[in-house]
Amino acid sequence: MAREQGRKVIVSNRKARHDFQVQDTYEAGVVLVGTEVKALRAGRASLADAFATVDDGEVWLRGLHIGEYELGTWTNHEPRRARKLLLHKGEILRLIGKTKESGLSLVPLAMYFQDGKVKVELALAKGKKAHDKRQDIARRDADREIARAYGRARKGRV
Repeated sequence: MAREQGRKVIVSNRKARHDFQVQDTYEAGVVLVGTEVKALRAGRASLADAFATVDDGEVWLRGLHIGEYELGTWTNHEPRRARKLLLHKGEILRLIGKTKESGLSLVPLAMYFQDGKVKVELALAKGKKAHDKRQDIARRDADREIARAYGRARKGRV
């Protein structure tokens, strides 16, 4: 089988950008076992409740659900186990410093295959308040209305 090239998104966490204000992003490898890769290739994953923590100098992805592989036997993996993330030591030290201060969280934004390896896009993010979410929605609606009006004006319909 030929090696995969490029980036193929498995699953993305669309709610994360709604609930959090992203300040910085990191790309991390994921340590997987057995049938997890085959289940990911089948698209059986969910980032809905996932978050990352830093414990003893290691970054762990918790709450990630990778469904069991249908053709797996008794060696099938546990769907919600904690999975270790692979980052450079400098990045881990930076994350330790930033997560201890000012209420920042580590949230996965997307999981994808890159050159045959499973990667996670991890965001250093701050939670949004309800009024911030409403402001973002109002701003998005206003931008959409402006774009529509501009499009109508260009076509000669006012």
